[in-house]
Amino acid sequence: METFDYVIIGAGSAGSVLANRLSEDSTARVCVLEAGPSDWHPYIHLPAGFIKTFHMKSVNWGYSQEPGPWTGGRSIYAPRGKTLGGSSSINGHIYNRGQRQDFDTWAQLGNRGWGYPDILPYFKRLERRVGECDETYRGRDGSLTVTTMDWQDPLCEAFMEGAMSLGIPRNPDYNGAIQEGVSYCQRTIEKGLRMSAAKAFLHPARKRGNVDVRTHAHVTNLIFEGKRAVGVRYLKGGKGGVPVEVRASKEVILSGGTYNSPQVLQLSGVGSPELLQSHGIEVRHALPGVGEGLQDHYAPRSVARVKNIRTINELRRGVSLWVEALKWATTRRGLLSLSPTMVYCFWHSGETTESSDLQLTFTPASYKEGVQGQLEDEPGMTVASWQQRPESRGYVRIRSADPFAPPIIQTNYLVEEIDRRVVVAGMKLARRLLASKPLAPYYAYEDFPGPKVQSDDEFLAAATERGTTTFHPGCTCRMGPADAKWAVVDDQLRVHGLQGLRVVDASIMPRMISANLNASTLMIADKASDMIRGKAALEAVRFPVQA
Repeated sequence: METFDYVIIGAGSAGSVLANRLSEDSTARVCVLEAGPSDWHPYIHLPAGFIKTFHMKSVNWGYSQEPGPWTGGRSIYAPRGKTLGGSSSINGHIYNRGQRQDFDTWAQLGNRGWGYPDILPYFKRLERRVGECDETYRGRDGSLTVTTMDWQDPLCEAFMEGAMSLGIPRNPDYNGAIQEGVSYCQRTIEKGLRMSAAKAFLHPARKRGNVDVRTHAHVTNLIFEGKRAVGVRYLKGGKGGVPVEVRASKEVILSGGTYNSPQVLQLSGVGSPELLQSHGIEVRHALPGVGEGLQDHYAPRSVARVKNIRTINELRRGVSLWVEALKWATTRRGLLSLSPTMVYCFWHSGETTESSDLQLTFTPASYKEGVQGQLEDEPGMTVASWQQRPESRGYVRIRSADPFAPPIIQTNYLVEEIDRRVVVAGMKLARRLLASKPLAPYYAYEDFPGPKVQSDDEFLAAATERGTTTFHPGCTCRMGPADAKWAVVDDQLRVHGLQGLRVVDASIMPRMISANLNASTLMIADKASDMIRGKAALEAVRFPVQA
């Protein structure tokens, strides 16, 4: 049995950043446990390869959600990365931080040091922003390369002109001073290749010699002495593998992600006593909030048929695909260098909304009904629309005491009435955008939800029928004061009532943010690394007082 200073469970986005920062101390020994394989597969590094990794069980947990009251009896697919880099190795590459108000709300909930002025320096420290930007908000010297989509597409340009015709401004940097507006996407792609967290942070850390990364290491439970976490048990090689124990002299850090972190805690006897006892697990520490409060963005996708121009649907077939493959091989540009979403739009669901509560994406392509990641044969264009800050909450709970049984994932999309109203408003705006005058030369007709859908109830029925996840789960090990209902960790990310154990990943978010979650997950880990090492937090940004 080996002893390290730190044992990190999960080599995903958060685990990769933690391994990098903690190993900067040459005397520290860091062990990183990853249930999946190394990130060698070519589809991981080819930007368009996300279509393949989306369903590859070798690098993807491939979970399924439970049918919810507003998903039409459907079980929605819930992919999560299971390889070095985690979901940053299989996601859609998007870099989106969120709004200032998101993080100020975290601080207002009692989480000291998590307001926007406090976390902005960590966003800046992480990134190497390529292109023009306001350096008050953006970083130039970090390890994570952030570029803007550089494929000038007539449909994308027409969509953005259409947005501006509706009063939505063009925004040069939605990760800058304000998020609101329409623009090409920013993404973690450099020179036609994916910039995962493993590539940016974990692989450089491994060269230092004090980081031991163990793949195919499926964690079964934490080891406690009293109320202190002292190590981890895992099976080498996965199910049926060799049992191994590793010890942590300083801390065990749980970075398994929104689904797996609460699962590991529950399997280790930390969680709701009723849940644990129902599966025959001894209650090590009663903490009812573990796994509760799951939030995600729920998106119906509106589709229009296209005329007078070729879309990605045609470009990915036959000779055209070979031409694109040759272009990527020789120049690292073209169709295979693209992220699945090309244009982002942030706007309001109503005139009285003070900050944008809708996020919409545009892609000059369309997908098979109910299947994201599988293109149709017919030419089409798609707008996905979702509510940025949903109120509905669900849960993640173990299915049994078997560590290989997938957890029960119930997101409870749209159970709150305000969520239903905002989603309907998003679909109405998507219709107006697709039917805008600048898109008229290319717009054939609306395919979904279709012209027969007119009333709010009909839009809601369509959302229930075809809406799906945007792959942004969070909030299942929420950060908050000890007396806050459902809080799991404090504002130093230490598990309440236990010692030597932190949770560091998207599960600690107290509320959903107005963004994809990967950028903020990286930020959370970077900030946590200073806490773990006992270093002073980066100096908060001082903004001028607004008149």
